[in-house]
Amino acid sequence: MQTVLITGANRGLGLEFCRQYAAADYQVIAACRNPDQAEQLAALAKQYPHIQIETLDVADFSQIDALASKLADRKIDVLLNNAGVYGDQAGRGFGQLDYQTWANVLAVNVMAPLKLAEAFLPQVQRGDKRLIVALSSLMGSMTDNTSGGSILYRSSKAGLNAALKSLSIDLRSSSVGVLILHPGWVRTDMGGPNGLIDVEESVSGMRKVIANFSLADSGSFVKYDGSALPW
Repeated sequence: MQTVLITGANRGLGLEFCRQYAAADYQVIAACRNPDQAEQLAALAKQYPHIQIETLDVADFSQIDALASKLADRKIDVLLNNAGVYGDQAGRGFGQLDYQTWANVLAVNVMAPLKLAEAFLPQVQRGDKRLIVALSSLMGSMTDNTSGGSILYRSSKAGLNAALKSLSIDLRSSSVGVLILHPGWVRTDMGGPNGLIDVEESVSGMRKVIANFSLADSGSFVKYDGSALPW
């Protein structure tokens, strides 16, 4: 049985990743900030006993270290960095930027995935798949940005892409892969009701990309359907 650790596992894409991986007989370590309030995740764990729920606020790096210590003897085949925040608000664009919020967005969307990679690298190295995945966004693409706006979110995803591209090069010699995924415009709390696809289609597609991953693909920026994206 392979093991996947999923952050932000209590709702949206994270919850759907838990559901699909559990149904595929993976051992799922589902991490979220407030498990006591994660009713849907708790119900899923009752249905699938191989879902293990853990408390983790990815912005609290001491919690990341503590969870890595708790799971020190485990192997993790796929470390899936799903947790993320948007941050941009109407009326708070250029000229009225909220810099404290921006700092939090960068901490959650850029620094936390790298901290998780550092903390859980030994467990990933013991896995069979040996893969670190992060959910990014096409909004982090410099090439694709023709509409402007969303400075907080765009900068965080561009930063995440840059950091993970470097990480893919740094880890290649240890045969650990890095995959940067765009889930598409999904109908979730973050994506809103006008998204083009639902969580089932997005996660199903991303799981296929993850399943077909080889080390030669490390550092790739890929859409949920497997197509390559511009930086």
